[in-house]
Amino acid sequence: MEKHSIVHEFPEHQDKIHELKINDVHFRKLFDAYHDVDHNIHSVESGATPTTDEHLNELRLERVRLKDSIYAYLK
Repeated sequence: MEKHSIVHEFPEHQDKIHELKINDVHFRKLFDAYHDVDHNIHSVESGATPTTDEHLNELRLERVRLKDSIYAYLK
């Protein structure tokens, strides 16, 4: 069970991620939403938060959607 931070997912964009987090409100919202969803997934996978398989899959799909949006922003 590994967290999937945005910097971990896109290490080659670390400087741009930092710059956008500070200077772009929309990017910051995407970044924060991704972080929250990733934290929730980790909490479920570690057994700290019970949920259904369906809900966990929905969280994972949301994480992928947010990751795709963030990647598009970085390009």
